[in-house]
Amino acid sequence: MADIVLTTLNAKYIHAAFGLRYLLANLGEMRPRAALLEFDINQRPLEIVERLLAENPRIIGFGVYIWNVAPTTEVISALKRLRPDITIILGGPEVSYEFDHQPIVQIADYVITGEADLKFAEVCRTLLAGEKPSLKIIPAELPDLNQLAAPYPLYEDRDVAHRIIYVEASRGCPFTCEFCLSSLDIPVRQFPLPPLLKNLEELLQRGVRQFKFVDRTFNLNLITSKALLQFFLDRYQPGLFVHFEMIPDRLPEALREIIARFPPGVLQFEVGIQTFNPQVAQLISRRQDYDRLADNFHFLREHTGVHVHADLIVGLPGETVESFGLGFDRLLALRPQEIQVGILKRLRGTPIIRHDADWQMVYNENPPYEILQTKSIDFAALQRMRRFARFWDLIGNSGNFITTAPLIWHDTPSPFAEFMRLCDWLYERLGRQHSIALAQLGESLFQYLTEIRKLSAPTVAAALWSDYQRGGRSDIPIYLRPHLPQVTPQRRDRARPRSTTPKRQDRHLAPGL
Repeated sequence: MADIVLTTLNAKYIHAAFGLRYLLANLGEMRPRAALLEFDINQRPLEIVERLLAENPRIIGFGVYIWNVAPTTEVISALKRLRPDITIILGGPEVSYEFDHQPIVQIADYVITGEADLKFAEVCRTLLAGEKPSLKIIPAELPDLNQLAAPYPLYEDRDVAHRIIYVEASRGCPFTCEFCLSSLDIPVRQFPLPPLLKNLEELLQRGVRQFKFVDRTFNLNLITSKALLQFFLDRYQPGLFVHFEMIPDRLPEALREIIARFPPGVLQFEVGIQTFNPQVAQLISRRQDYDRLADNFHFLREHTGVHVHADLIVGLPGETVESFGLGFDRLLALRPQEIQVGILKRLRGTPIIRHDADWQMVYNENPPYEILQTKSIDFAALQRMRRFARFWDLIGNSGNFITTAPLIWHDTPSPFAEFMRLCDWLYERLGRQHSIALAQLGESLFQYLTEIRKLSAPTVAAALWSDYQRGGRSDIPIYLRPHLPQVTPQRRDRARPRSTTPKRQDRHLAPGL
């Protein structure tokens, strides 16, 4: 039983609610009266309601995000019908901007906008004292990061064993990219380094081996980024995996020297490029040096074992399918292990809306608010791009076809154009882009490469067999057997030992077999 319940619906079970742990850690004297309950968006709303009511709370605080606003609205609606006396407080990016007409805001009692680490406790203290805040929409002042209680001790043993462990060294972003909420977070603020390193040490001692930093620009502050990298390098153990989001054109020699010393597969850098079109970049107020970016990619791929995850966005104002394709080809030539092709989303509060009229930007009015068409890309073309993004993730990013994928565009002027050709063929043949079994996808690739691209069957079969083994499999797929007569299936117990590195990154790391 708890007077205060903090809750949210995560996208998946493996995602831990980092923000709610901050709220719980900073409740002060009210913390013994509070509980943290996490759900995921695949759970039935009424079962979530039942679990929440079992705590008999006086206050429920919901973390609301773009991925959970619809089911969270359903949960709160049922709670208000059953127990109108329970005070519902909302927080999170989805309700911090443009909240006037949101149904979820209308049925809630209070909304705290911005960083609510300390403000939530203040509001709860008022409510439990029998008083009511004077405003329904309560803006939170930026908290002093030196004063925040750390959330890390609130990761339970089951979180350590089964979930992604989120950490942060800073908040905010110095850039003003108009599609991103981080553009509103100025200035960048650093957490004090000594207590952060102490908390990271304690997590390591508890068995955490996978850390995901949520900082938007880990390599902005050289002193902090060097200290963090050196911390993990000094404490390297097999299975260690650390994710950072980095500025693509900033990688000074002092960082390069440390990064190059990490064993392969320990570091993952998420590199947001978004567009290679200078005119588009200028439209969305994005600044980056493309020459430095390319030099940094060459360094990371040729001199380090970093797993590079690069981002491009489809549907930005001024971007055409053709200009996106040129950027995709340019990025592919830099050889990141993954290219995340994202569809532009119109996040609440972002200034991207200033382009709506000039570029005829039409967005879906329902979450996740993806672009439907623009002046430069009509709806049918955007649908093709959605299929491109999906099939690229299945084939180009998954690590299941590292040897086979380059055959798709081998000896062609544009990998983008050739992969789009494959996407059209796959969609016509399969009639869908989801729920495709790996075996079916592999067989379809074999057919495409041999019948459409006219590549030799033994060459394609050898590539697919190498990729198939990379995933730890030893049985020869039926469609490959006629083309691999010299291959004898291995016993399953001779398959490659299980790695503690995340599966996708591990497949990219594994050598060809």
